[in-house]
Amino acid sequence: MVQQYEGGSLSDSARIASALLQPGQLWRLTWLVLLAAGLAACAGRAPPLEFPGASQEGVASYYGARFHGRQTANGERFDMHAMTAAHPSLPFDTRVRVTHLDSGRQIVVRINDRGPFIKGRIIDLSRSAAEKLGMIRSGVARVRVERLN
Repeated sequence: MVQQYEGGSLSDSARIASALLQPGQLWRLTWLVLLAAGLAACAGRAPPLEFPGASQEGVASYYGARFHGRQTANGERFDMHAMTAAHPSLPFDTRVRVTHLDSGRQIVVRINDRGPFIKGRIIDLSRSAAEKLGMIRSGVARVRVERLN
């Protein structure tokens, strides 16, 4: 629908935009943009593991030989044979129990790095941890991560 005005015509979207941008009401648009950005930032994230016993479910992956010997985010060298993992927010040296949801296998790993950096994944395990969990062939697994300390 097009509405006539002194200098021409306005489409529906132009009328909506002009209504939002009336002098003194720019705050409405600003508020809507900030609200949308806040909601988008929260979408798809697993809940934080803020206290012992808290858990989250999602997809685990692993990293190994390519990163072996490189420095991790906490300053130590990555050892693909150690029972360690990368998590986006848990404090370093936190221990977590990782349960493979399809097989029921469980392991305990120590957080010493940051990651994973792929959307939808909640933890990156060392190769040794992934072997014990039985996910080397698939490369990823549906898991539950429980904070222990």
